[in-house]
Amino acid sequence: MATHAGHTGSVKAVTTGGTAAAVAEVKDWSLETTANLADDTVLGDAWTSQKLTTKSWSTTLNCIWSDDDTAQDDLIEGATVDVELYPYGDTTNNVKWTGSGIVASVSKSAAADGLVEASFNVTGVGPLTPGTA
Repeated sequence: MATHAGHTGSVKAVTTGGTAAAVAEVKDWSLETTANLADDTVLGDAWTSQKLTTKSWSTTLNCIWSDDDTAQDDLIEGATVDVELYPYGDTTNNVKWTGSGIVASVSKSAAADGLVEASFNVTGVGPLTPGTA
């Protein structure tokens, strides 16, 4: 199995219905997919058992804040956005994940010895679709 360097990864985002643009100054991003389970254990069962109910996903982008980046400007808490996540670049045939989500939270931080940073958390509102660039 091939391995890939993360430094070539990228993220694109846009408010739903627009054209996705690269988010500037991304330091790192993470993607979490979850299978939601319901316990269906009953009396007499020696072991617990679970049933899949739904699936969900969320992503977090950590960036150096850029107040003139339109893609970062689209990432406002409460906004519905389309995101494209590229683990090792957006060139032809590279892996990507796409989906629509709601920006659940935005945080910004500043330190005397660093740059202003921003963190954007997006919670999926439908399927996360794997594909290629």
